[in-house]
Amino acid sequence: MRPVNEKLASDILEAGKREFLEKGFAGVNMRSLASSLGVTTGAIYRYYSDKEELFSALVDGPAMELVERYRRVQKEFAAQELQAQVAGLPEVSEDGQAWMMSFIYDNFDAFKLITCCAAGTRYEHYTDILAEIETESGIRMVSQMREAGYVVQPMDDELIHMVSTMLFNGIFETVRHDMPREKAMAHMTTLKDFYSAGWFKILGIKEA
Repeated sequence: MRPVNEKLASDILEAGKREFLEKGFAGVNMRSLASSLGVTTGAIYRYYSDKEELFSALVDGPAMELVERYRRVQKEFAAQELQAQVAGLPEVSEDGQAWMMSFIYDNFDAFKLITCCAAGTRYEHYTDILAEIETESGIRMVSQMREAGYVVQPMDDELIHMVSTMLFNGIFETVRHDMPREKAMAHMTTLKDFYSAGWFKILGIKEA
C-alpha cells in the first residue's frame, strides 16, 4: 500500500499539472518535477510509477465521464422515433451541447492537458473516441433512413467520420485557444446550427 501524505500528494498533482501545461507530456521528467517540489524522485515514485500515471491521474475522471455521458446521449437519441431523430439533427440537443461545454469548462485544466499536452500518452487521440461515437450514431441513423424509404444522397462511412471529426475538433478549439466560457458557449450554439444545416444539406432532406 502506498503511503499517504495528503499535502505532498496534492502538491505533486499541482506541480505535475503546471509542468505538463508548460512543457507538454514529452517535456516533463520526474527528476525536474521532484526538484520543483524540493523532494527526491523516490518521494514521487511512492505515489506514481511514472509520468504517464501522473498524467492519467490528472485527466482520467473528467475524460471518462465525458465519454460515458456522451454515449448515453447517443443511446437516448437512437431510442427516439426516426422522424424525431431526423428533425433533431444533429444528435446533440441544445441541452446536451450546453451540458457538454459546461462540463468541459468545469474541468478546463484536464481538457487543456488532453487537447494540447497529451502527445505520447493514451489520450493523444482522445477526440477520436468521441468522434467515433458520433460516427456510429450517424451511420446507424442514415441506414435507418434508407430502410424507412427516405431518399438520402450518397454518403459513405468515411464521409460521416470526417463530419463527426470536424464537430469535435471545433468543440475543442475553444480549449486550445483558452476561449472564455461565455464565448465558447455562444460559439457552440453557432457550431450546432452550422452542423445541423450541414447534415440536412448533405443528406438531401428539407429542414423540419
